[in-house]
Amino acid sequence: MGYGAMQLAGRDGDKLVWGPPRDVPGAIAVLREAIASGVNHIDTSDYYGPYLTNQLIKQVLHPYPDDLVIVTKVGARRDSDGSWPHALSRQEIIDAVHDNLRNLGLDAIDVVNLRLGGFTGPTDEPFEEPLTALAELKQQGLIRHIGLSTVSSRQLIEAQAITEIVCVQNFYNVAQRTDDEFIDALAAQGIAYVPYFPLGGFSPLQSSKLNDVAESLNATPMQVALAWLLRRSSNMLLIPGTSSVQHLRENLKAATLELPDEALTKLDSIGAAAA
Repeated sequence: MGYGAMQLAGRDGDKLVWGPPRDVPGAIAVLREAIASGVNHIDTSDYYGPYLTNQLIKQVLHPYPDDLVIVTKVGARRDSDGSWPHALSRQEIIDAVHDNLRNLGLDAIDVVNLRLGGFTGPTDEPFEEPLTALAELKQQGLIRHIGLSTVSSRQLIEAQAITEIVCVQNFYNVAQRTDDEFIDALAAQGIAYVPYFPLGGFSPLQSSKLNDVAESLNATPMQVALAWLLRRSSNMLLIPGTSSVQHLRENLKAATLELPDEALTKLDSIGAAAA
């Protein structure tokens, strides 16, 4: 189970994931605690902040542990109003990768995800230009692996004709189950699936069934939601985010939470009801 760094950024009015952390010492403590707890996968992006989250990761963790995998995203930018417009031209992709390299203090990035689609779901859009640019940067040794974010199964097939894809990062959780068949197909190919908003994102999961299961297991609803994801498929990589050391510790405990069959049946019904 990894750590998603989005919540390290601050907020400025209606502009979410914007500006420095509200509590800088607290954010530093979260990063240090994550590494001390054995987390070896950090998901981040230069458009968190923008730039400030990556700069903080570098400040706190560089030089990085040998086993730490840092995954970033390109394909969007931040406007002054806080919006997240696409940035998918060849030059924008090249510039974004170099910005990430500089802000993270890396010579090569372990994984770069190409962010497509809308905020929570894929859209039918051309992506040969930005993906080809990433493939060329990989050939140059600036990227080790390439992933996709917010894509459909059809788009994955199109992307695989251009370059190898090692992971897919889509919107998915116990209540948002659109990608069920996609996850199984990815597992069959040995491709990792990274659910973003595993706890609901900006609208936290609300479910009486989730609460009931959590109470029966003496756990928090969020721990149960994460444990369900880990049980969902062998190719699942979790990146829950938080700006609190206490919540980080709670999230990590989900990795050892056992879910009885009765609990799994009840949790599975949440997604069925949502569908």
